Amino acid sequence: MNIQHIPKKAASMVLLTAVLLSSCDKKKETAESMKTEETKNLLLEEWTGDYGGTPAFDKMKVADIKPALEKGMEINLQEIEKIANNTEPPTFKNTIEEMERSGQELNRAFTYYGILRSNMSSEAFREVQKEMAPKISDFRSKISQNEKLFQRIKAVYESSQKTPLETDQQRVVQLVYEQFAMNGAELDAEKKKRYAEINKELSGLYTNFSNNILADEEGYVTYLTKDQLSGLSEPLIKAYAKAANDRGEEGKYAVTNTRSSMDPFLTYSDERDLREKVWKNYYSRGDNGDDHDNNENIANILKLRKERVGLLGYDNYADWRLQNRMAKNPENAMTLMNAVWPASIARVKEEVADMQAVADANGDKITIEPWDYRYYAEKVRKKKYDLDSDEVKQYLQLDKLREAMFFVAGELFNFKFSEIAEGKVPVFHPDVKVWEVNDKATGEHIGLWYLDPFARKGKRSGAWATTYRSHTTFDGKKTVLGSNNSNFVKPAPGEPVLVSWDDAETFFHEFGHALHFFASEVRYPTLNGGVRDYTEFQSQLLERWLSTDKVIDNYLVHYKTGEPIPKALVEKIKKAATFNQGFATTEYLASALMDMKFHLADPSNIDVDKFERETLAELNMPKELVMRHRTPHFGHVFSGEGYATAYYGYMWADVLTSDAAEAFAEAPEGFYDKEVADKLVKYLFAPRNAMDPAEAYRKFRGRDANIEALMKDRGFPVPKS
Repeated sequence: MNIQHIPKKAASMVLLTAVLLSSCDKKKETAESMKTEETKNLLLEEWTGDYGGTPAFDKMKVADIKPALEKGMEINLQEIEKIANNTEPPTFKNTIEEMERSGQELNRAFTYYGILRSNMSSEAFREVQKEMAPKISDFRSKISQNEKLFQRIKAVYESSQKTPLETDQQRVVQLVYEQFAMNGAELDAEKKKRYAEINKELSGLYTNFSNNILADEEGYVTYLTKDQLSGLSEPLIKAYAKAANDRGEEGKYAVTNTRSSMDPFLTYSDERDLREKVWKNYYSRGDNGDDHDNNENIANILKLRKERVGLLGYDNYADWRLQNRMAKNPENAMTLMNAVWPASIARVKEEVADMQAVADANGDKITIEPWDYRYYAEKVRKKKYDLDSDEVKQYLQLDKLREAMFFVAGELFNFKFSEIAEGKVPVFHPDVKVWEVNDKATGEHIGLWYLDPFARKGKRSGAWATTYRSHTTFDGKKTVLGSNNSNFVKPAPGEPVLVSWDDAETFFHEFGHALHFFASEVRYPTLNGGVRDYTEFQSQLLERWLSTDKVIDNYLVHYKTGEPIPKALVEKIKKAATFNQGFATTEYLASALMDMKFHLADPSNIDVDKFERETLAELNMPKELVMRHRTPHFGHVFSGEGYATAYYGYMWADVLTSDAAEAFAEAPEGFYDKEVADKLVKYLFAPRNAMDPAEAYRKFRGRDANIEALMKDRGFPVPKS
């Protein structure tokens, strides 16, 4: 899963690229004073129309991005200077609240920028992105290193330690103060200068890294002919035919260089040579020794990150990054991963033995290689459980899964989703559909949900959730504009989108992020942020509802006949629940361990490719599979800093997930128990980052989570306490 959000204040630089979309009279005054031809840029303008106003996605142009960002940054810096130079004694109201209120024009511009970067990238945009990256970095540094501003923040913080504010205000002050302090606000002038220079260099490296991945995803396509389709299902063949036709290769079939296209091909294709080619294309992204090679970028990123945290007195990047996460330090994160890793690779050994036996029995005369794993795992699944994943896919229609998600949202959150007529809300591509979200009981408008489901050129791979506007109330209630984005292979006209069970879980996962946005009850924008090893918990938990009886019985129906999925097939799915967990856990954990080890190592003379090989060897990484994200295309970690030394967070969150799922499993009404669901919303979704995550979980569960439930869920031996 490649999950990324528009940055929140508590997770990235406060007030810089966070979504701060509340309105105020002061802003109107600023807008009036700036109304010249130069400032009349659509991307800066207040959103208009129904639903509290919506972005004019249908009118945005790449040419408007640069002037919008430049003017937005100029306006925001003026606001910051006004706050910093206020002659009144610093208070929460005249300092922190004013900071929460600032940056609205810029944040609107960043909303469009985010769409063009992630969903609609082009060569023209990438040039703008390269040019703007260092300017945005300079802008961030001007705020984070504003001495007068920080002294006011510090004064409010210190005052709050003696005379506490309201609970949520106290949390805001803490988060703002810690974020400034963590980013060098207290350094001397010389170190601040170097800190800003490093951030500027990193911004260019992150942009280059991302664009290199995108270039390799667009540049490598495997075309098939009719005699090379053995093993592929009819819907998949039609989708590959459309992909080829879209690229001007009529009569052929295209496997594009994205996970959603690669994965089913490796699972079902009988053509071993082509499986190897598709596998190598995908796992060599950013590692082809050409202009798009990312190894040098990674080495430079690691060196700069270590130098930067060294200015703050930290030995390594991981110690700095994890200080305000649930794990607190890299040792705790490594302890969790090391507790699971031995059981994981041991299970891989068993899985490979089973696959090799099937290959030998078939007379295939091969030794299992990474491009064989999915293919033979599928054959083992059929043999062990009489379960055919392709048969299961016939009951997993994307539209029906969406309806199932809406049902779950209604049962747990009392949300109602109603599709909005085409043309009523501007969208950035015809594939995007929009739904209104209301409270089922009161009819209160909560927000809009945008869905962008299909892969296309210029769209980064993976699946993610984001917000265009977050819930706040301190300046009048603001409703939510949330979005889910996927990369399903677009079907031929009139054909349904059939997905794997894993892809269905991912769809539910990303929707869990969206529900986290919509359930927010916080007052201040900063509190819509999150702690990285906690924010995946809510979304991972929502995956569990896919396999509940109410979803299976009502929404898993055959795409041709409309017949519900047979009970016997459901039983096979449940019996095979822990099947292939060696593969799933090992490919993920290898990436998480590599992320941490890279940032704990001395990067002075690091050879990235060699370090990856040697580290995996030390871990006894099975040769039959690779990391989920090989280092040269590990965008979570090297296209920015959101998941750097934090990829372990999925497993940390999964400990919480497995433990919380037991609370539902033990409840009288199971996963639809009203009392447990109310506690889920009250303590785990609505507070966002207004409450310390550990405290929030204890309020829900009555105790801390433990690892036992996670190990049981994966079918691994439970460690002795």
